[in-house]
Amino acid sequence: MRMSCYRPRLLSAWAVAVVAAAGMLSAAGALSAVSSSAASAGCSVAYTVSSQWPGGFNASVVITNLGSQITSWRLTWDFAAGQQITQGWSAAYSQSGTQVAAVNASWNGNLATGGSTTIGFSGSWNSNSNPAPTDFALSGVACSGSASPSPTPTPTPTPTPTPTGSLPGTFTWRSSGALISPHSDSHNIIAVKDPSVVYYNGQWYVYASTVNSSGAYGMEALHFSDWSQATNATPFYLDQTAIGSGYKTAPQVFYFAPQKLWYLVYQTGSNAGYSTNPDITNPAGWSATKYFYSGMPSIISQNIGSGFWVDMWVICDSANCYLFSMDDNGHLYRSQTSVANFPGGMSQPVIAASNSTPSRFFEADNVYNVSGTNKYLLIVEAIGSDGRRYFTSYTSNAIDGSWAPLASTESNPFARSANVTFTGTAWTRDISSGEMIRSGYDQSLTVSPCGMQYLYQGLDPSASGSYNSLPWRLGLLTQANSTC
Repeated sequence: MRMSCYRPRLLSAWAVAVVAAAGMLSAAGALSAVSSSAASAGCSVAYTVSSQWPGGFNASVVITNLGSQITSWRLTWDFAAGQQITQGWSAAYSQSGTQVAAVNASWNGNLATGGSTTIGFSGSWNSNSNPAPTDFALSGVACSGSASPSPTPTPTPTPTPTPTGSLPGTFTWRSSGALISPHSDSHNIIAVKDPSVVYYNGQWYVYASTVNSSGAYGMEALHFSDWSQATNATPFYLDQTAIGSGYKTAPQVFYFAPQKLWYLVYQTGSNAGYSTNPDITNPAGWSATKYFYSGMPSIISQNIGSGFWVDMWVICDSANCYLFSMDDNGHLYRSQTSVANFPGGMSQPVIAASNSTPSRFFEADNVYNVSGTNKYLLIVEAIGSDGRRYFTSYTSNAIDGSWAPLASTESNPFARSANVTFTGTAWTRDISSGEMIRSGYDQSLTVSPCGMQYLYQGLDPSASGSYNSLPWRLGLLTQANSTC
């Protein structure tokens, strides 16, 4: 997002306590307490689906040692309905087919008799059945609910491959009409743009940039239960919060599970800003702006040229959180800090990727974890030879790895008017700044490669004038060539 030429479900944690020796719970958010016996001792495990939404869920696992002291552990279980772990914390996770293993971290391997530790993860499910595991074992030994001097190991089931999709090399899309437009009120908004979106507790929450009739930028929040209601959703303007007025725009919203806080990350012109809120259902609850850096890092000021520092974007893996940004001059920057220190301790940025032709690698960066693929997806906005906006895409094996082109040219774009089908007359020829519909809402930014959707900004093809006067609206893309 430029400045003067600017582009610049979670369900509440139900507590259904069930002591499960063999039965499985299919109700979302149920808690399953499973007694289990450790390798040379004994343990109990309480498994809780604390939140769930279409395609994704969060779970916690409480491990209690019932035997003699242990200094390390490896917890295993089997998912019965093809669930996949997409992000974990407080343990090192691995999964083969339906089988999962969680190995202690450096700080929680030592458990005295009666001692316990809690680990957790985000996962994907088929939106039909999400039963709780019942076959927990510690260090290869099945559970009996008490200490056992010579337990009998549980036979290991043969892993069953879980069907997953993949990212195609060429994309086609269908577009909705304009779903979100400026609301007529005293703010005199002429454009809504740069959306970020999460699905939580049966509601869609959209945060977006606004531009008023004077060309001033701000942000708004909307919520609704169905996209058919988006047009009539009433915005809440974030200048009514502790964020206040002034240039703060291009928001990204996510839930940072380790702190149980919602984060709103945005650009301020001279720095990367953020605010927090314990309750996304209360749009007035956002905190005053804080900053990731003390000022514009030198590597950015040295490379920005005549561009602008825009589009801050945070994504985390199990160990680190990464802050991306762009400069409208062909550079993608990356900083990082540990999950434990986030949002503090952000390193000085490095150039993560670049293009000597800035229009081909311009702004509006998104980075996602693609479930089931061991890949990360980078989406970057470009400007075509016709002056219209479109998206390019790249993949990497790691957030801090190198980015390989996927669909990254004007003739083979990620999303451009040429590979988007509209019902009736196309309402836009620009496919510009937005956000993927995620599988969940936490800091892992996980998306499914199956039936992808993207909330984007577009505008009437006949619109003209300075960038800050253009009447941007929001529409929704749905992938037409899903591989699954």
